[in-house]
Amino acid sequence: MDILMPQLGETVDQGKIIKWFKAVGDKVAAGDILFEIETDKVSMEVPTLEDGLLTDIRVQAGDSAPVGAIVAVVGGAQTGAEQTTERPAAPQPAKPPAAVEAPASLPVSAPSAPRALDPFNAVVSPAQNFGPATLSHGVKITPLARRLAQQAGVDLTGRVGSGPHGRILAKDIKALAEAGALDVPTAPSPAVPAPVPVAPPARTGDGPDALRALYAGRPFEEVELDGMRRTIAKRLVESKQTVPHFYLTAQLELDALLKLRQEINAPGDRKISVNDLIVKAFAVALRRTPAANAIWAEDRILRFSAVDVGVAVSVDGGLFTPVVRDADAKSLSALSAEIKDYAERAKSKRLQAHEYQGGAATVSNLGMFGVSGFSAIVNPPQSSILAVGAAERRPVEGENGAVRFASMMTVTLSCDHRVIDGALGAELLKTLKAVVQDPLLILL
Repeated sequence: MDILMPQLGETVDQGKIIKWFKAVGDKVAAGDILFEIETDKVSMEVPTLEDGLLTDIRVQAGDSAPVGAIVAVVGGAQTGAEQTTERPAAPQPAKPPAAVEAPASLPVSAPSAPRALDPFNAVVSPAQNFGPATLSHGVKITPLARRLAQQAGVDLTGRVGSGPHGRILAKDIKALAEAGALDVPTAPSPAVPAPVPVAPPARTGDGPDALRALYAGRPFEEVELDGMRRTIAKRLVESKQTVPHFYLTAQLELDALLKLRQEINAPGDRKISVNDLIVKAFAVALRRTPAANAIWAEDRILRFSAVDVGVAVSVDGGLFTPVVRDADAKSLSALSAEIKDYAERAKSKRLQAHEYQGGAATVSNLGMFGVSGFSAIVNPPQSSILAVGAAERRPVEGENGAVRFASMMTVTLSCDHRVIDGALGAELLKTLKAVVQDPLLILL
């Protein structure tokens, strides 16, 4: 019998053998532990499923093999009943390795033919289903015991085993094979209520025609999708299906930031917006948290030294995210002018492709629409997006437990967990909060 490298998860394609518990030439019994394997997710001990002799080890300890590969071979071996030491003279001819006697009252199934590995599917599915893990009377049974019971023609109705909570083990089946009956008490079969038939839901079909049929009799207008909306829909579905999102929310006190804005705008015609200040503060926070200024590149992470931040701009029929290059190094006036230029050209759809591609993070601000807070979807290949809510006057606790009012803003950071884990995302938000509440750091 070929011993294959088992699969321990849907994404596991190989395993490493850590230790062999048997050597070539050792006798093994069904259920004996042969070797221990380790994958990138789990470690476990692997048993053999049949009695025999370990005739070959093809993957040594410390080596790896793909799932489904043959790591060892177990051949037939004589049982203790067949070996004799009473008369060493005139030895009897040995029986063939596969000839293992069984009680006459129990049929033994013929060995199945060896199965060839499918090169497109490394794991070979069992050729036979040996029954459910829970019997009809509620008792559990191990996979090995299920196979042995079916091969020996054992009826397990109403029986319990010697394992925890009456679980039937392989040794219980072996006891039946030797004694002709399972030497354990039987359990009463509980009454099973008859299933209640449930009518399947009515199907209306798939596709746009079926959806229109659902709203027959109700007035509606059909709006054809343009290229932008199709692209947005495709990318957002792809993002939610392939990017492992998680979200972190923080409350930012804005009084110091608003005071700085007032002082900057007072002398002349400069109109630095709160959004400009948040974009700048986020860029500074990314510069101070360099591990978060990165993207996922399939087989590696790309970590950038320059800080390029996207700014979400709403336009008719969709959304653009032009990218401000070196946002942390630009002056507030230069950054504000660039964002305004991008916004004007985005609304007239005059942006160049390179102007809305790249970057590692984006700022999306819906505060001007009165939205208190929200969670945004990461824009691949970027790894994070900061959702900015409206500034609101709220009561907060001051010194000595006194209550005061402050301008507060809710921000939510959506992260790609492949690049930014919880602790790193929290560090980025903590740094952003420190910069916003001490806005002179923006100017340094």
